[in-house]
Amino acid sequence: MNALKPALAFDVYGTLIDPSGIGDSLRLHFPEKADQILSLWRQKQLEYSFRRSVMGQYVTFPVCTSQALDYACEVTGSILTNTIREELLAGYRQLPTFPEVPDALASLDQLGYSLVAFSNGMPDDLESLFHHADIRGYFDAVISVDSVKDFKPSPRVYQHLIKEVGRTAEDCYLISGNPFDILGALGQGLHAVWLQRDEKSVFDPWGIKPTAVIRSLVDLDTVLNE
Repeated sequence: MNALKPALAFDVYGTLIDPSGIGDSLRLHFPEKADQILSLWRQKQLEYSFRRSVMGQYVTFPVCTSQALDYACEVTGSILTNTIREELLAGYRQLPTFPEVPDALASLDQLGYSLVAFSNGMPDDLESLFHHADIRGYFDAVISVDSVKDFKPSPRVYQHLIKEVGRTAEDCYLISGNPFDILGALGQGLHAVWLQRDEKSVFDPWGIKPTAVIRSLVDLDTVLNE
């Protein structure tokens, strides 16, 4: 790890990788309900991970993803065959990045930052996503919560990140598009930059502020040097 600049840990889903990229496949199979399914799918995927963490009943993130898809289709009255389920879940391993991500990571890498990916996702799924998007080479490590069998925002996963990066918490920045992730990282002493991709999104009013707020990853180096 580079000792001159802070280590940057990037959340994956919703930060680097766009979960809405599965929308085209959903529209192919469920043209009238695709947007509703997509919204419910992502909402329940996260909710199930939160529940599992609190209950101490860990299952892998792909299980949460699959069960959330089942829920979304059942609520919307959409018939989900095994073939369609397998196709959609396979597509979740090849989601696109947000547009600016490859160039932003390349720039940060050239500037000498140590970059790691830090996700609820399983290692194999993350590797598939990164190789598909051709961004794997920018990361020194891919760190999954599966190593501690818990989910964000459990304190255990951020302590695991700090240990794996080999830095002090004060020398680590988490970059995430998910406010719950930002709050979890701040609670364990890390710096945390909220990537507010949607100007209408609101940070949780807990009286705690992110270290910085950006609208695009291309702005990250600027706020780190303010």
